[in-house]
Amino acid sequence: MSTTSDGVTVAPYDSLAAALRGDLILPEDLAYDHARAVYNAMIDKRPAAIARCRDTVDVIACVRFGREHGIDLAVRGGGHNAAGLGVADGALVIDMSEMRGTTVDPVARTVRVDAGCTWGDVDHATVGFGMATPSGFLSSTGVAGLTLGGGIGYLSRRFGLTVDNLLSADVVLADGSFVTASETSHGDLFWALRGGGGNFGAVTSFTFRCHDIGENGVIIGGPVIYDLADTPDVLRWYRELLPTLPEELSGWFGLITVPPAPPFPEELWGRKASVIVWCYTGAHDQADRILEPVKTFGSPLLMGLHEMPFTMLQSAFDGLYPAGLQWYWRADFFNEISDASIDVHLKFGEQLPTGHSTMHLYPIDGAAARVPADGTAFAYRDGGWAGIIVGVDPDPANAGLISDWARAYWDALHPMSAGGAYVNFLMEEGQERVKASYRHNYDRLTRVKGHYDPDNTFHINQNIPPLR
Repeated sequence: MSTTSDGVTVAPYDSLAAALRGDLILPEDLAYDHARAVYNAMIDKRPAAIARCRDTVDVIACVRFGREHGIDLAVRGGGHNAAGLGVADGALVIDMSEMRGTTVDPVARTVRVDAGCTWGDVDHATVGFGMATPSGFLSSTGVAGLTLGGGIGYLSRRFGLTVDNLLSADVVLADGSFVTASETSHGDLFWALRGGGGNFGAVTSFTFRCHDIGENGVIIGGPVIYDLADTPDVLRWYRELLPTLPEELSGWFGLITVPPAPPFPEELWGRKASVIVWCYTGAHDQADRILEPVKTFGSPLLMGLHEMPFTMLQSAFDGLYPAGLQWYWRADFFNEISDASIDVHLKFGEQLPTGHSTMHLYPIDGAAARVPADGTAFAYRDGGWAGIIVGVDPDPANAGLISDWARAYWDALHPMSAGGAYVNFLMEEGQERVKASYRHNYDRLTRVKGHYDPDNTFHINQNIPPLR
């Protein structure tokens, strides 16, 4: 340790820099402000140092250095986390964004993925073989954060959550040791990693099961947009239809402002609307029959279904939501879409405060709902939806506007929820929200935490304190 001229004790970062293959970025470096920025520009944290790790040995060096010198550790993969938990004031950031390798085994039907990858990296690697593994809804999302929180996406009805397709994970533990967790090795840790977030170690790579989708990776999907006034009818139809559909077809519901850009027709630009974004991954010769109820319902403003590579649907909204926007998130799980909640959705859909602000309902159904609630740390397996309300805008001056709208919307809707929320959508909302989001699995998670991280080294997350 050393002391600065003003008496502040600092860690000997020169020694850490010498131990790394990657770069160590400090506050005085020109790259610092860019390196500390995360996807949500509402987050403005100033870490003590940022280690751009290139391999697992770099990660081990960082964990051991942090433990030795009593420095908080923040672990960053893709940097998409809603609460910006990949960075923290005064922390050493273990930044794995340069660890971006993928390896597909088309015979075993698996893909091994480094922790710095985005889902765009994975989709590029797997869809070329006509396969995919369940992920989310934006290709810019980081693999690590989405996986460790559960992983709800277009393929969940057919193939389960991302964690249901995780075969193993390489993990640097709090003491700096390295293990591979799977069903047959460190089984409790493997259970906890599947939904328990970053509480149990720094995961450096994942191995996933892959599945055939569409016709050689070509699916049928896209948005069907309805007039906002039709929202009650659309939601009542959607809540009844979705559970009856073949699992090859899934769709999420949203309240949106139509983006003022192609491919949307100019006459719809800036119009408030409701939307269902569909994804059909089955045989194309069955598509007309399966999609018939979707194509014949109501009077849509736009019928945007067409054939496309799965990668196109996964990346369709990346341009609309680039890094650097202001975000304020509120979320809940819902066992049903009640008539009372539909009234709330219409009211706040009419009040969408900015063009980027939105509400989505993502189904947890089919294969995702068949996994026992205690089969993984992800506890909400009843069927239903993961709801997310996000106030979003490029202008920091609108941070209050978008936050107030999202909070008021959530306050009105929360009494109709199942109680907890998808942890990947939580801001920093307190321990009771974390407990509610894990339900009956929380106590077991505290025991696993107590075994693998008894000192709560990994606490910059939706934290699960260790049972001592």
